[in-house]
Parts: sequence; C-alpha cells; structure tokens
Amino acid sequence: MSVLSISGLRVDVAGKEVLKGFDLTMSSGEVHVIMGPNGSGKSTLAHAIAGHPGYQVREGSVRIDGVELLDLSPTERARHGLFLALQHPMEVPGVRPVDLLAAAGASRVDLMARMRDEARRVELRPDVLERFVNVDLSGGERKRAEMVQLAILRPKFALLDEIDSGLDVDALGAVARRLQEATLEWDCGVLAITHFRRLLHELTPTTIHVVSAGRVVATGGPELAEILERDGYEPFRIE
Repeated sequence: MSVLSISGLRVDVAGKEVLKGFDLTMSSGEVHVIMGPNGSGKSTLAHAIAGHPGYQVREGSVRIDGVELLDLSPTERARHGLFLALQHPMEVPGVRPVDLLAAAGASRVDLMARMRDEARRVELRPDVLERFVNVDLSGGERKRAEMVQLAILRPKFALLDEIDSGLDVDALGAVARRLQEATLEWDCGVLAITHFRRLLHELTPTTIHVVSAGRVVATGGPELAEILERDGYEPFRIE
C-alpha cells in the first residue's frame, strides 16, 4: 500500500498566499474528492504538487511513501508515482502519443496494442492515437486520451484537476468508469478536484474534502456531496 501525504502546504501565486496550511492524507486504492468554491485553492493545489514553476511553495510537505516530492523536479515526481490530468490538456505538435508514453517510461513492447485496448475501454477512436498529442481533438477526446496515458503508465496516485470540465454525459461516464477500474486493477489512488456532483455518479468517493480559503474545512463521506448540493458552499466559507 502506498500513501500520499500533504501536510501544512502553503503556496503563493503571483505574490499572494492561496494555500494556507493544506492537509490531506490518502492511501492507494482510495478515491478522494476535493470540492470548493472558485478561488479556494483547488487548482493551485494540483499545480503546486506537480511542480509548476509559477507556484511558490512557502512551507509544507508532499510525500509519496515517505519521499519528499517538493525536493524533486516535475519529471522525478512523476517517476515516483504521481500523474496529473490537466483541466485543459495542452496540444503537443510533432509528438505522437506512443512516443510521449515511451519517453515517460512505458515499455515499447506491444505498446501500440496496449494503447488501442485502452482506447477501446474509454470509447476513444483508435485513429486518434496516430495524431500528434491532443492536436485537433475535442475536449472529450483529450480527456479520454489522458485516461489512455494513465492506464499505460499506472501511477500510484492520479491527481485530476476538474477532469469533468467540458465533458458530455457519455465522455464523463467513460472517464469516471476507467478511473474507478484503475483503483481495483493496480490500487491507483485517485484525488479528484471537481465543482460538480455529477462526477460522483460513476466515480464512488472514499472521502470528500471541502476547501475554503486555502485549507480543508470539512471532511466526510459521500453524504457530504449531498449537503453541498442542497446548501451550497456558504455554510463552509471562512475568511
């Protein structure tokens, strides 16, 4: 079993403190969901953990199995088992998905065959795998393609920054089901940032965390999503 531990994380963006002592611990195979109003620090958390240079970590620790990720480059963080799915996956002209995955450490043995099998599982047309990464793809195709990458790389923990953003019902269902299967197939831990409960119709959370003003202010089970849908974020807001 692997453990992702975030402790006392304080992060500045453009000179302003956004995360103000963020704490969260999860184990492999679990699904943790982070919900909160706009500006509460959800996307800042994802980018800071992944090592985006525009996010300055002032204090705190982010560890996978005791290894301090904040001391490592983004590449080294990925090699220690972290996968980040972006809210808006970028185009990478000139680079094919198979070469991207090989560069990320995937074995080239039967790689295209494995990619086609994963594309089938998320209902992604196989010809998309022959294009350059995310070039001329719809939002739904990009998110499904990210699930192909995740399944080939098999990270310990997948950090998903609004994976449901811009997806129609079919694409959302395919993505969420593949994530749920990943928790069983190789005990992938899923940390999903979302605004909407609809993601949770297919992806069953172990724990839900509500974030306000840069820190976790409430933690509970799936019933917490029902409270948020009924009452909104106002009861959880802090200054």
